[in-house]
Amino acid sequence: MSTSIGSAVPSVRPGSPFLALPGAVEQADAFDHGVPSHYGSPNIEQRLISRGTAIVDLSNRGVVTITGPDRLSWLHSITSQDLRSLPAGTSTETLFLDQSGRIEHAAKLLDDGTTTWIITEAEDAAPLHAWLDRMRFMLRVEVAIATEQYAVIGAAAGLAIDAAAPNGLPLVWHDPWSEVTVGGHQYATGEHPGATWTWTETIVERATLETLVQQVRAGTFSAAGSLAAEALRIAAWRPRLQAEVDERSIPHELDWLRSAVHLNKGCYRGQETVAKVHNLGHPPRRLVMLLLDGSDAVLPPAGSDVVLVTGGDDPVRKTVGSITSSAIHHELGPVALAVVKRSTDPAAVLTVEAEGVDVAASQEIVVPADAGATANVPRLPRLGAVRR
Repeated sequence: MSTSIGSAVPSVRPGSPFLALPGAVEQADAFDHGVPSHYGSPNIEQRLISRGTAIVDLSNRGVVTITGPDRLSWLHSITSQDLRSLPAGTSTETLFLDQSGRIEHAAKLLDDGTTTWIITEAEDAAPLHAWLDRMRFMLRVEVAIATEQYAVIGAAAGLAIDAAAPNGLPLVWHDPWSEVTVGGHQYATGEHPGATWTWTETIVERATLETLVQQVRAGTFSAAGSLAAEALRIAAWRPRLQAEVDERSIPHELDWLRSAVHLNKGCYRGQETVAKVHNLGHPPRRLVMLLLDGSDAVLPPAGSDVVLVTGGDDPVRKTVGSITSSAIHHELGPVALAVVKRSTDPAAVLTVEAEGVDVAASQEIVVPADAGATANVPRLPRLGAVRR
């Protein structure tokens, strides 16, 4: 099936015109392949993003559209977010979970009153489209991939980019990570770095990418690479499907209840696990940000083991987790997000094994070890116990 704004099957996209800009470097093995990783100065590019003067080419991201009168009530019934009465123009995000509450897909979502627009990871557009198409049953919805016609540009809020508006409403998605959304819950305590996160992703017509490149050349705004955007995301403790999620991930481990889960909505696939872990249990793993020792000039890549070393003269090394994403931040230096076992001592200085080098790493706690078990359920006395 197809609609006027998309196709039911993905097509091969041409290389990004941003790669023709001076200094543009693509890292083919990076998360964001197909777009510039940097233009020669990732630290300066981070500052330009933070100042609201630079755009980031995210044209490798997927765009999925859903049309039809049942689109929002349908999505409401199968995802983690309350979408039934989503006002046109409101930005949100939602998760698609399996029966055990594990994360399968993540969607940045915006509805323009006629069409629901979903921004996905590059590799997730086709699988998400296929899954949604199987779930339509007899409902009045049409699902399509619109990546051939539309592309995504990232920037800090306030930078004016000509957004596509096929139904009259400019398609600008404002990341809700800056605060706990209605129905959500935050496990992180104290001042949250996400409070200053003002990220936006603008959907543009793919044919206008060359125009944006010309505006960069003319100095209308600067261009920053994906590495700069990643460093800022990591510092904001912001989870990402492509990086932080594996086959075991549940939303609680990544503090994703903060922006992508509504705890008071009706039943959906995986909802039982979400409720049980939040109210009665604890997530088995937890997200931390690691401040890395940069003296050896080694930045541990994603997948590097995080270990706890104990024992003094006869050290014992125990693997407690792994790096999910890492970057050089323009103020904090080398940083990483990692998922570790819940039982890992929050005060311990951890070690990351990378390229045969042990890199010391101090923890900033994103998800505390005692996260969950929010329901105040009184403990029942054991059968046969004698009260005193």
